[in-house]
Amino acid sequence: MLYEISEKVIKLENEGKKIIKFNLGDPDQPTPPEVIEAAYEAMKKGKTKYSSAAGEKNLRETLAEIHGVSADNIVITAGSKWAIFASMYLLLKKGENVIVPTPHWTAYDLTAKSFGAEIKILRTELESDWKVDFEKLQKLIDDKTRLIILNNPNNPTSKVMDEKTVEKITNIADEKGITILSDEVYADISFVKTKSVLDISPNHLIVKSFSKTFAMTGWRLGYAIANKELVEKIVKLNQITLTNVPAFIQEGALKALELRHEIIRKIREEYRRRADMACKLLSKTSLKFSKPEAPFYLFPKKEGLDSEKFAFDLLDKGVAIAPGTSFGNYREHFRLALTAPNDEVEQGLKIIAEAFK
Repeated sequence: MLYEISEKVIKLENEGKKIIKFNLGDPDQPTPPEVIEAAYEAMKKGKTKYSSAAGEKNLRETLAEIHGVSADNIVITAGSKWAIFASMYLLLKKGENVIVPTPHWTAYDLTAKSFGAEIKILRTELESDWKVDFEKLQKLIDDKTRLIILNNPNNPTSKVMDEKTVEKITNIADEKGITILSDEVYADISFVKTKSVLDISPNHLIVKSFSKTFAMTGWRLGYAIANKELVEKIVKLNQITLTNVPAFIQEGALKALELRHEIIRKIREEYRRRADMACKLLSKTSLKFSKPEAPFYLFPKKEGLDSEKFAFDLLDKGVAIAPGTSFGNYREHFRLALTAPNDEVEQGLKIIAEAFK
């Protein structure tokens, strides 16, 4: 349904209709000019040839220093999506299963199912502040469970798992010999401190991205941090598929990391302002929601709402959203991505608020 909405938006825009796009988590901020210039300079210097399938050594070493690991534990990938796909491809076999707390980004279950793996859903609810039920988690685990996928901070709720929850899930996984794949692409721009599974145990893997943190979605640049054996397997998979992430893009990434504190501060402040605006406007409506703890999303709920119908009806008013069914069985919810320019965010929120007076 998420992709159906996106195609409908494109069709309407091609017809000349103005749409405020809350349906996709694509930051409206431009890529920092220093990053663009660094990539351009690298191209002019000839960094346009084949390069390492593992990623450029200087980028991996810089990331290793930031994360407190060895460069041998890092592989550069074409976005975090490829890191997730590659990891699941290498770790899963047909008939095995994956546990996913929901609501969730549906690429997780679509990827697992494409390999013949089973998805076991661990449902969380707004009414319990999206907390994981550890007893239910334990009951879902069996001798065919190979992965637990965490998304922290979460898309679509913008909820950050508290430290005790991350520690408990990690300990359970270690006891059962299960790998955690922790998708932490929003962690660096989170409004609150985010605990990584790698802070607790070295037995798991995390994926990260430059897309959200540095407004580089179209650059397709991410990385995985994992044990050396898995990293080497991903490198081999890169060799026979995408070959390598372009070296000039990785030069841009190095500049982004050099300026990361300032870039992250600005992006975080901007999305905190938008989140505050959204909470203020929507709190005057009949919608229920949790306050975002990270960019960019809100996941409001209205009892009895058919969010799919609402999403298509709202397009007639010039606003695109993602129905809750795009993230699991959450028909009464919908997701807002506050990734439009400020004036459009305010205008779009007012249109939505009017529908729930």
